[in-house]
Amino acid sequence: MANKVIHGIFDDDDVLLKGVKEIRERGISIDEVYTPFPVHGLDHALGLARTRISIAAFFYGIMGTMLASLMMYYMMIADWPQNIGGKPSFSFLQNMPSFVPIMFEVTVLCASHLMAITFLIRCGLFPGAKAQNPDPRTTDDKFLVEINSDGNDEAVRQALMDAGAVEVNEQELA
Repeated sequence: MANKVIHGIFDDDDVLLKGVKEIRERGISIDEVYTPFPVHGLDHALGLARTRISIAAFFYGIMGTMLASLMMYYMMIADWPQNIGGKPSFSFLQNMPSFVPIMFEVTVLCASHLMAITFLIRCGLFPGAKAQNPDPRTTDDKFLVEINSDGNDEAVRQALMDAGAVEVNEQELA
């Protein structure tokens, strides 16, 4: 017997949020939820763990600060020291106050760009990726809950209908 994926379509985000909580209370595992916009509280209702992208952003920022420091030390102290406005060019620490804006900008540049690239790779949204949206209506105004039935098709269908789904469809897994 092949496994089936059952899709429940919802009209309202409040009904969706309440329905997800009800379905999870019944012990049914929800694989994915597709929404046209972020629904506040849906991650908690699904029981998703907190993301670690903020930790990655911190390390990307540290990398940007170190890159900026090395770049400025090499350019302004080691390679071509210049006397600009009477400022000493003998050490990095003496010039630190004038380097802080550059360090900040490079830190933000590295953190933001690398964080965006990490997010796109992690989500599989790189160029040429195949679309994963099972129903095109979820890009407009519908919400879709995807559940792998594992043989209890009728119980999953009933749970979706009781939770407020306006339409329930099923697909065979290939």
